[in-house]
Amino acid sequence: MGKIHLLLTKEEIDEEKIKEGNKIVVVLDVLLATTTITSALHNGATEVVPVMNSLEALEAAKAYEEGQYILSGESKAKPIEGFVYPSPSILREKVKGKALIVSTTNGTVAIRKASGAKRTYVSSLLNNPFVAEKVKEQGLEETILVICSGTSGKLSLEDFYGAGHFLSCLLEHDDGQLKLTDAAMAALLFYKGNAGDAFEIFRSSYVGKLFEKNQFIDELAFAAQQGTIPIVPILKGQKIVAEDSIKL
Repeated sequence: MGKIHLLLTKEEIDEEKIKEGNKIVVVLDVLLATTTITSALHNGATEVVPVMNSLEALEAAKAYEEGQYILSGESKAKPIEGFVYPSPSILREKVKGKALIVSTTNGTVAIRKASGAKRTYVSSLLNNPFVAEKVKEQGLEETILVICSGTSGKLSLEDFYGAGHFLSCLLEHDDGQLKLTDAAMAALLFYKGNAGDAFEIFRSSYVGKLFEKNQFIDELAFAAQQGTIPIVPILKGQKIVAEDSIKL
């Protein structure tokens, strides 16, 4: 019987423990990194390079020729000078055929901290059903670790909701192979109690209120869509690429 653990923030990640055994990790940063990464791959980005900060992004860019990459990033929700802001709508027309090098305060840091796992997937409401199906392919006897990136060490309502949606997808048609920790069960029950209210949940969250204040309400609506992009982003080395997806 496999066990599903849920971490509420990136600060809870133990990089050494993740390397132990054959853990499968799913990282969520619904507003906005993992939604942006999923969207970018769907819109033709060749790969996504998640980095810890802007200095690392500039270093990573040296591996590419001019015009072959896009630098994208934010720091504590503020744009980084010389970088494209990492939102799906801004990047949509820019990423085709290029590598996206992206730095965010929470999501890309969480992905990097989880890179020692046997497999590290990137997920969001947009692609949760497809990532869940891919995880099922790996065999449900392994430990599955769902990570909410959070917001600077605090729980993010949108990530908690997104984790619950992912777990709902994963447990569909489950025959008792999976055992959830209390934190994972709490996220699942929260999602089930609010399954049709993703946009309003996002809008009421701390980050969602910042988005609305800065007239990014369309980003909330985009991120609230469920199962619309059949992409399974997986970390291969230091790069995220689209693994073959399953059509549901």
